[in-house]
Amino acid sequence: MKDKVKYILEMPFEKAEENLDKDCDILGLKFTGDIKEIEAFKKLLPRIKKPLMLVGCGDNTTDSEFLPEITKMLDRECIIGIANENNYKSIVPAVIEGGHKLIIRTPIDINLAKEMNILTSDMGLDLDKILIDTDIGGLGYGFEYGYSIMEKIKLEGSDSVNKKGDKYLNMPIISFATEETAKTKEAKDENLALYLEVSTASGVLAAGADYIILTKAEAVKVMKGLA
Repeated sequence: MKDKVKYILEMPFEKAEENLDKDCDILGLKFTGDIKEIEAFKKLLPRIKKPLMLVGCGDNTTDSEFLPEITKMLDRECIIGIANENNYKSIVPAVIEGGHKLIIRTPIDINLAKEMNILTSDMGLDLDKILIDTDIGGLGYGFEYGYSIMEKIKLEGSDSVNKKGDKYLNMPIISFATEETAKTKEAKDENLALYLEVSTASGVLAAGADYIILTKAEAVKVMKGLA
């Protein structure tokens, strides 16, 4: 197993205070976009000792306003997300100013991933501050298709054989695949939900993911035990 993979335990911001001591490499907080969360987060931040990933609600208009505001509160380098073709112009400047890393999501397509990396780097974002999120299509395309795109990006980016790796694809991959398993009807069974999360995380790990989002603390423990 890769020793560099980072496991991110993601949770709604409202549950952050009760989970500050959970075992994970990075604590992921998902916000609703309510402006009140910014002040609450500012008060909680000094108590958070782990590295942080901060993710918006997923609405492009809301995240375009909310994410730049919350980056102003930060006292350390964080992972910020999620940027896409519709909101990146509003988010990138704040990320650059704060020296943070940015998650860039594109629909399961290697060419679109490269294009977005070029566009954001043209705005001044260093390539080593980009995390590629290939999306997983709600698993609707089938896990194999999502796996193959991640694998292809890793191969095109490194290409250690020919020493001609594409610098616009040679970034870490971050995967939110386990969020999608949590949406399935089978995941309503808590025991099965853990199994689904671990199996999905194992799959994206094998595909080459460098950062893996988990929603269950027990899943983090299991995945770390596989190393």
